[in-house]
Amino acid sequence: MAIFVTGGAGYIGSHTVIELIKSGYDVVVADNFSNSKREAVKRVKELAGKDFSLYEIDVCNGKALDKIFTIHDIECVIHFAGLKAVGESVKKPLEYYKNNLNSTIALSNTMIRHGVNKIIFSSSATVYCPDNKMPLTEDSLTGGCTNPYGWTKYMCEQILTDVVNAGSGFTAVMLRYFNPIGAHESGKIGEDPQDIPNNIMPYIAQTAVGRREFLKIFGDDYDTADGTGVRDYLHVVDLAEGHVAAVKYAAQSSGGVDIINLGTGNGVSVLELVTAFEDATGVKIPREVVSRRPGDIAICYAATDKAKNLLGWETKKTLKEACADTWRWQKNNPGGYGL
Repeated sequence: MAIFVTGGAGYIGSHTVIELIKSGYDVVVADNFSNSKREAVKRVKELAGKDFSLYEIDVCNGKALDKIFTIHDIECVIHFAGLKAVGESVKKPLEYYKNNLNSTIALSNTMIRHGVNKIIFSSSATVYCPDNKMPLTEDSLTGGCTNPYGWTKYMCEQILTDVVNAGSGFTAVMLRYFNPIGAHESGKIGEDPQDIPNNIMPYIAQTAVGRREFLKIFGDDYDTADGTGVRDYLHVVDLAEGHVAAVKYAAQSSGGVDIINLGTGNGVSVLELVTAFEDATGVKIPREVVSRRPGDIAICYAATDKAKNLLGWETKKTLKEACADTWRWQKNNPGGYGL
């Protein structure tokens, strides 16, 4: 029996594959490498000390999925594959809707055909309405998303919920991530955006290593303590361990939908994050304030009680560790996986 990981060569997927193997699972990975590199898979195999099957496919392709499910005895799916940049989704909404919804539909159909009924879905805090009180609980209002990326996650959650409600015996665990940062402590795998980073931590790291002239801070006039946006930043290895916990939880489930936040429960502002990086690394980050980015909100952080109670999971790594691990990855790989 194996865990099928879509988007397993990506930032979160690659770290999760390592943690799954460490926990004794066999894995099968699918990725189309549209936003990831083959080198990441090579390094994951080296770090894990174990080989695994890799398929270069588009997860929207049902026939390609059928072949994989025929060859391998899949017990659970972790669905990471999807386009994920908030800003880009505003500029390319149709591309996001087509890819993210179609991949989830194709995967669900394939699972039903092959009798696989457990899925861990990579969702996002962007599904929550922007006017909720903080911290966000799993019962906070959803919808009213501020960008197409968030809407695709919202719609995919609904698709999977409807599959469960259709009486298929499905278990769907929706993991709503907050803001993953950091890298593997080895410095061999980490976040490697293909173009200008849409997320702040790789932008900070690329500025620190000299690939970017300065860090752009998108707005300093939010209603926060220092005027910059506040987010819940969790270490990617903690997030990966959360997926392992979700797989174990799903294995004991007889069917149903569970929605679970994965975050630290603490809000950190952009300026606080930059200061933490400088303190952890000794590298000063030149910065410039620019106008707000479409789709961004002022404050977003998680309530984490449900993850503790259902999964027995909570974050372990500190913000300082996340900054140091990010810098180790970027310093050792100034051009990312392109070296």
